[in-house]
Amino acid sequence: MNLAAELERLARLHAQKALTDAEFAKAKSQLLSGRPFPAFAFRGIRRQSSRTVFGRPLWAIAFGPDWEQGEMRGHARGIFAFGDIATGWVACGGLARGVFAFGGLAVGVFAFGGAAIGALLAIGGGAIGGIAAGGGAIGLVAVGGGAFGYFALGGGAEGVHVVSALRQDPEAVAFFREYLPRIAEYLPR
Repeated sequence: MNLAAELERLARLHAQKALTDAEFAKAKSQLLSGRPFPAFAFRGIRRQSSRTVFGRPLWAIAFGPDWEQGEMRGHARGIFAFGDIATGWVACGGLARGVFAFGGLAVGVFAFGGAAIGALLAIGGGAIGGIAAGGGAIGLVAVGGGAFGYFALGGGAEGVHVVSALRQDPEAVAFFREYLPRIAEYLPR
């Protein structure tokens, strides 16, 4: 791309508010000085499979900004999606939404992440789901340092049937021994 075309592109991005005044000035001065732009500064990655399943790409990858499309973050949409924001059957990203979601914030049927919200299973630092496990867990069955659920197990657990530092409900102990035997190995006899 020649210098005039690149300056026009920068001006267009600035007019569309995709670049702040400071970013526009810096990019323009770098362009005019002849110094190369860092590859990561203005370009993101956008790739997807040509093969589709139910109208979605089989896989999609989207990281970083795409200034020409006015995107600050990449949003991958596919059966297998990987990106800053990922939406798919299997989604991995900063914000992941899918049947199986893995990410900083994961939302899905089965969610695994820093913060996880799962319809059936959620595992993460903070977890909310049917079965939830994490530092803080809320669910029908909750296991964690702070756990709240119908069946709850943890140092600070609250619920209907609880195993905690202060309370040992026999029904909860029996439930965890039957359905979560690996965890129940650590329960007092």
